[in-house]
Amino acid sequence: MKSLLFVAFLLLSLVNYGQQRTYCNPMDIGYRYNFEQQNERVSYRSGADPVIVNHKSEYFLFVTISGGWWHSKDLINWNYITPDKWPMEDMCAPAALSVRDTLYLFQSTFEQRPIFASVQPEQGKLLFYNRWLPRVPGADGPWDPAIFHDPDTDRWFMYWGSSNVFPLYGIELDKSRQLTYKGMAKELFYLYPQKHGWERFGQNHTSTIRPFTEGAWMTKHNGKYYLQYGAPGTEYNVYATGTYVADNPLGPFVYAPYNPVSYKPGGFMNGAGHGNTFQDNFGNYWNTGTPWIAVNWPMERRVAMFPAGFDKDDVMYSNTRFGDFPHYLPNRKLQNKDELFTGWMLLSYQKKATASSTRDTLHANKATDENPRTFWVANQNRNGEILTVDLEKESEVRAVQINYTDYKSNVFNSDSSVKTQFEIYGSLDNQNWQLLADLSQEQKDRPCAYVELAKPVRARWVRYKHVYTKAPNLAISALRVFGNGLGAAPQTPSNLTAQRDKDERNALVKWHKVAGAVGYNVLWGIAKDKLYQTYQVWSDAPNVLELRALSVGQSYYVAIEAFNESGVSQVSEAVFVK
Repeated sequence: MKSLLFVAFLLLSLVNYGQQRTYCNPMDIGYRYNFEQQNERVSYRSGADPVIVNHKSEYFLFVTISGGWWHSKDLINWNYITPDKWPMEDMCAPAALSVRDTLYLFQSTFEQRPIFASVQPEQGKLLFYNRWLPRVPGADGPWDPAIFHDPDTDRWFMYWGSSNVFPLYGIELDKSRQLTYKGMAKELFYLYPQKHGWERFGQNHTSTIRPFTEGAWMTKHNGKYYLQYGAPGTEYNVYATGTYVADNPLGPFVYAPYNPVSYKPGGFMNGAGHGNTFQDNFGNYWNTGTPWIAVNWPMERRVAMFPAGFDKDDVMYSNTRFGDFPHYLPNRKLQNKDELFTGWMLLSYQKKATASSTRDTLHANKATDENPRTFWVANQNRNGEILTVDLEKESEVRAVQINYTDYKSNVFNSDSSVKTQFEIYGSLDNQNWQLLADLSQEQKDRPCAYVELAKPVRARWVRYKHVYTKAPNLAISALRVFGNGLGAAPQTPSNLTAQRDKDERNALVKWHKVAGAVGYNVLWGIAKDKLYQTYQVWSDAPNVLELRALSVGQSYYVAIEAFNESGVSQVSEAVFVK
């Protein structure tokens, strides 16, 4: 009998060990503890300004102030690489690219700094390619640089800019002289928030602070040069990526009428600006970006990646629809921009949560409000602390994401003692518990731990059981449960209207609420077949959205869909916004 029980337990404990096929933003990597505010004793993990490079059919992720980089063979499992040499001040918004057998790497700077190169980045081996790149002629910088190699002409260029005063710049590089500058820096373009609503700063573009141009990246497609840039700034929910397009690598550049390209102001994870565009091993495009956290410091952030591409008219897009829900990783060339969405819905939104202990007013329900800036804190960081969410009805659970918060962490070095260990349980009656995922021996730090179950499990209650974190306080901003309810998808919202304001950068979108909906996706774009932008709105918010990301002189179409725990409605008819 004991043998049978042991075998049953062993099989149960293997539930979560199937091959993972999905990912969920924010990306599940070991975000490093920042040292910049150590003297002020402000401790937090962060990651920003991501660049993913496909090098020899493997992937390398470079992130601001991380002391190294990450390596992956599948875009799911990322291993941290400690390099054999690195700038003492670390790297901010690094430029990285792969050309033939070599990966090149360069940091943001206003001074002379080296360009690194590696033919073995998976082993952390760096060489000095240009030991002392001179100052850029004709401009400050390069801060937030991007290096671009044109495969058709074998010419090299650099683009940069991080300012609310200066423009985005470009310059050619001389490969015969180790990528030194060739000629003078050229001004390419400035922000124009008076015309482009999405370039306005602040929460939902409501601030009068002059916005920032940041994060250049160049992509060549069908003979056109797409120079991407981040705006209006990394703070707040509207950090986005736009693009200008040209026939030549240094312009003249024309503003893309469908901007912004990557935009995610709603949902759990806000912000999609300042990243890069790359292709996977199947030729699919991806766009990376920088979501905003800002619990301990305004620049506390995470990284994300979204399916992207170009349509038949060479319109560039990044698909942020359900951008912080689970998505599949492709194993072939995609035909549809939405086919990677799993259809696994959020089951935990605003559900009642309970905990084994609570510090002050930092209650358990803060872990289900889909706000990364609110969080539950246990009375002590000890093995066995419990956080439980009641899904209110039996559901089919597919995945769980745990987002940790740094609350008075007092940690400034991500050494081997920094790791996250826990177990996930499910129950139908809140008494008998089934082990769904066992990460009690995990040796990595996973501040945004995403766990896909090998098979769906029926449960009403889902429980996090704590084992270990390095920080003195156990703080969790989100216990996110994904899967499907056993009911029907919601009806399509009716009575959709979209009225342009006198200020053409704004439009007021209204609709009738749908019974049982958890939320809505307002979809918009410059044509009925180009509804590439998404603004997610929760059902407990007003059924009205002031869309403040439009461009003067450009007409739009707006549509809407509803979603609940069981699925997604049909998309409404698109309405014209003149």
